[in-house]
Amino acid sequence: MAGHTAGEPLECYGIPIVLEKEPEVDEHGNHVFDPDGKQRFRCGFRVGGGIDQDPAKSPQGYPDKGIYITFVYEGGPAYRAGLQVHDKILQVNGHDMTVVTHKKAVEYIKRKPVLNMLVYRKGVPPLQKAAPLQAQYQHQQFQQFPAGSYSPVAQHSPQPQFQRNY
Repeated sequence: MAGHTAGEPLECYGIPIVLEKEPEVDEHGNHVFDPDGKQRFRCGFRVGGGIDQDPAKSPQGYPDKGIYITFVYEGGPAYRAGLQVHDKILQVNGHDMTVVTHKKAVEYIKRKPVLNMLVYRKGVPPLQKAAPLQAQYQHQQFQQFPAGSYSPVAQHSPQPQFQRNY
């Protein structure tokens, strides 16, 4: 995987993942709450990286300052959702994760019981450039009215028809 500079456009397939967390429980099966009274939920993964981290010191060898999945607990919510070790998190619930500190990434991940994520995964084939869109407009015929005036009469759909080659 080539390195990516934080904040720069990244051309890749975004893999959407919906992760539904599970309530955290103690050894007696009781729900665990934060000091402020909010229930705690488990994601089932750990992250590394961030714009405040030096990628040269990354034990996993990540090439940039992105947020990466460093561990997935087998059988946990992340495992069931399809997250994999080394996935790069691009977004969480609409928040851009390519330009955040490690602490801010953890805060975003902890916020909600459901994470709508967009991740990049190494090994996904590169995008193929699509052929330019070719608008195919249908011609309109004109009908003559008295006094030499003309009015368009649509013989086909007036909306352009787009065709993409993939």
